[in-house]
Amino acid sequence: MQETFTGAWGLFLSAFISSTLAPGGSEAVLAYMVSQGHYPVSYLVILASVGNTLGAMTTWGLGLLAAKKFPVANLLSEKKQKALAIVQKRGIWVLFFSWLPVIGDAFCFAGGWLKLPIIPACLMIGIGKLSRYAVIAWVFV
Repeated sequence: MQETFTGAWGLFLSAFISSTLAPGGSEAVLAYMVSQGHYPVSYLVILASVGNTLGAMTTWGLGLLAAKKFPVANLLSEKKQKALAIVQKRGIWVLFFSWLPVIGDAFCFAGGWLKLPIIPACLMIGIGKLSRYAVIAWVFV
């Protein structure tokens, strides 16, 4: 029982860390765990999606805090400025693509910076993350 609990928490933590500003490999962890068949696939997909969404919302919160402390957008890195411009132009729908490598974290940060509503932001991020993990799980079943 302890091994199953540790494995599940490992996936959750990997997904959380992968969605903050730190790099991670939650896709590989999910693929491995799905291929092992020790857990129901839906459980793994939901666990990874929740962890990854919470990590993304942490990045969203960092963007919100940064906007309060440093309200001038030109203080941001080039990547974050580009993401900020895209989110300003396209709105909350861009957060669906927060799963994209490199720019996805910047979308979440920009969403917080722009003070996008937290519930719709969380929903868009969560739907995007769930979709990505569902595709990964489907490939490795």
